[in-house]
Amino acid sequence: MKFENVTGSIVAMVTPYHAGGSVNFEALTQLLERQIQAGTDAILTLGTTGEYSTMTHEEDATVVAHTIKVVDGRVPVIVGSGSNCTATQLEKSVEYQDMGADALLLIAPYYNKANPEGMYRHFASAADAVHIPCLLYNVPGRTGCSIPLSVVERLAKHPNICGIKEASGDMSYAMKLARLAGPDFALWSGNDDITVPLLSIGASGVISVYANVMPAMCHQIVADYLNGNRARAAENQLKYLELMNDLFIEVNPIPVKTAMNMMGLNAGPLRLPLCEMSEEHTAKLKRSLEEAGLL
Repeated sequence: MKFENVTGSIVAMVTPYHAGGSVNFEALTQLLERQIQAGTDAILTLGTTGEYSTMTHEEDATVVAHTIKVVDGRVPVIVGSGSNCTATQLEKSVEYQDMGADALLLIAPYYNKANPEGMYRHFASAADAVHIPCLLYNVPGRTGCSIPLSVVERLAKHPNICGIKEASGDMSYAMKLARLAGPDFALWSGNDDITVPLLSIGASGVISVYANVMPAMCHQIVADYLNGNRARAAENQLKYLELMNDLFIEVNPIPVKTAMNMMGLNAGPLRLPLCEMSEEHTAKLKRSLEEAGLL
């Protein structure tokens, strides 16, 4: 399925595990079907929320293959192929393209970081090697570095780079990115709590953690805004803002998997170094879920 003209809510999928730690493919099927039935506009697998950094390359590939098979072309599937090793990112990008991914998510090089030219080459090498759309992923809270605007401007001209997931929370940076947005380069909110503000400056939608919990509402917020019902979009953004924030009360995806398990959605355990939430935070998250009518 073509990804280039997609707008709306893209869920950043969790990866459900069995109690013993292996991937729970039956639960993954159920979670994917739930998203599609709720109107989610695209699926992202192997993002930060999917705990890909704790998975083996073999597990990555099996999750991608399963996701593509279950979704079966009903919505686009985006795969996180990012790595701080440029050669690994290139290799995975080609592999996932050949498996049937509709688009790729490429992350800034974490830990080793890079100067602007190295950053540019890191992204461009993967985009040069594939023919499907690629999204940049700016998340300095995870990577320790932000993609310089000058580098984004260069990459926005690449024929295979179709946009950026902006997850810095820096509205000034986002507004500068918005100047680059157009038919061939889309801005996507990577923070649920500022989805409507980013839509107001031209974002195409959100790549969402919150959508794991309330997929239909996440889709509705974006659809309302893009269809002109901005007042209702803002109303629902504010109505569920506390829940959105509480899904980040500890490092993602600890809270969202905890919330899903509370709701009976069988997200399963986390993999170390991630572990259970504190009792205080668990109680606060539970109250937010109750107030949202989810428990």
